[in-house]
Amino acid sequence: MKITKEIVQKTAHLARLSFEEEKEEQMIEDLQKMVDWIDKLKEVNTDNVEPLISMSSEQNKFREDDTTENLPRESSLKNAPKQDSEYFRVPKVIN
Repeated sequence: MKITKEIVQKTAHLARLSFEEEKEEQMIEDLQKMVDWIDKLKEVNTDNVEPLISMSSEQNKFREDDTTENLPRESSLKNAPKQDSEYFRVPKVIN
């Protein structure tokens, strides 16, 4: 695929980008290098290659969701700077 000035201008318009005339030539060169690299990847034989699902071989270790005793409300509100009868009081952040 050949990257043209029209492709760059249309792509820039769709992405709501603007750049100077001299930067446009550099953009054409850079995009052409990317497209050429992708075309080079098409030549690689990928038969019998499993698709990559993740870059990491780590696996999640899940734990059982056990219930435990909760902190009583009175104890949790004891050190609160401001409190209502049942709730923490925080400063208003939305006008």
